[in-house]
Amino acid sequence: MKWLRGVSGLVLAVVIVALVTVAAVGAGEDGKLRIIVFGAHPDDCEGRAGGVAAMWAAQGHHVKFVATTNGDIGHAEMAGGPLARRRIKEVKEAAKVLGIDESVVLDNHDGELMPTLENRKKFVRLIREWKADIVMGHRPNDYHPDHRYTGVLMQDAAFMVTVAHFCPDVHQLAKNPVFLYLSDNFQKPNPFEPDIAVSIDEVFEKKADALWAMESQIESLWATGNFEKIVPIPKEPAAREQRKQEFQGRFARRGESTANKYREKLIELYDEEKGKNVRYAEAFEVCEYGRQPSAEELKQFFPFFED
Repeated sequence: MKWLRGVSGLVLAVVIVALVTVAAVGAGEDGKLRIIVFGAHPDDCEGRAGGVAAMWAAQGHHVKFVATTNGDIGHAEMAGGPLARRRIKEVKEAAKVLGIDESVVLDNHDGELMPTLENRKKFVRLIREWKADIVMGHRPNDYHPDHRYTGVLMQDAAFMVTVAHFCPDVHQLAKNPVFLYLSDNFQKPNPFEPDIAVSIDEVFEKKADALWAMESQIESLWATGNFEKIVPIPKEPAAREQRKQEFQGRFARRGESTANKYREKLIELYDEEKGKNVRYAEAFEVCEYGRQPSAEELKQFFPFFED
């Protein structure tokens, strides 16, 4: 490395540490991380990882959201093509708010995702094409079949993304990414156990604004808790703003619940004072089928912690 000649010992040490850090986390050619998140429906990525996605994006890292179904039955009154198109438009708008690179929706019917060989190859190709360092998705024991099978397909892609003769039309990855589960509250056969918890206080309003773009859900499931009826979003500005504040208050409580539930992990990763004062958080668990980072390496994948 001719360019290192004449560099002082202290500066040289810093440079070497920086180079090793980039190599350790497997950053892309531009020195930035590449993250792909699989959510079962058009809103799952945003709801479970929208905060860290916005934080990664603000640092110039590359984030792609993939909804594995088109959400075409997720409404009290609408269904089929009109609803799918509406939800695709919503995730595109949410992506702009979060500042991420891309948000795509796969052409699978809501409620009909299956862990087929065809879908496994689709996941492998998407991960390879994105040159992912980090892959996120649901756990395979989540409540909804689409969530569970998204988790299964994500797991099945682990290791296979490195096999040259599997999907040889897209070059295999040189090393396995880190695969991470999105958080949930299900206990059987085993509960979610976070390996990383991140404060999203600085981007909570941005995440809330992104979720506000999901109007099809706000007027249906998120308003009533089921798909039996809708509660239309008012058009009159004052009433609309009141509805927005009510909606964001509900999601604030969800973020607060995550922070409170994983308070010990937050204190461990930040420090006692800051960890105790985190208001909103997102949490993730390392899947044992992918690359197994050390605790310090995992923090490098989430470059939001002070040294």
